[in-house]
Amino acid sequence: MLKYSFRLRTRHGLTVENVSIHGRDEADAERKLRQMYMHCEILACVIAPTAPATLPRRAVTFEDVVSLISK
Repeated sequence: MLKYSFRLRTRHGLTVENVSIHGRDEADAERKLRQMYMHCEILACVIAPTAPATLPRRAVTFEDVVSLISK
């Protein structure tokens, strides 16, 4: 699933920015958005950047701890 970031104008005229919605595609995300903000006007939609994958960590050794203490 992708994350989409919307900028929209509510039916009362207020501008809302950075509404993030997960969806299989843009149409799915827009459908979910319209369930929350009925009768809104979508001003912009971009695919939001995803967080980078975390690197696997290695176990901390005794030598690592000693090196931190001795600094």
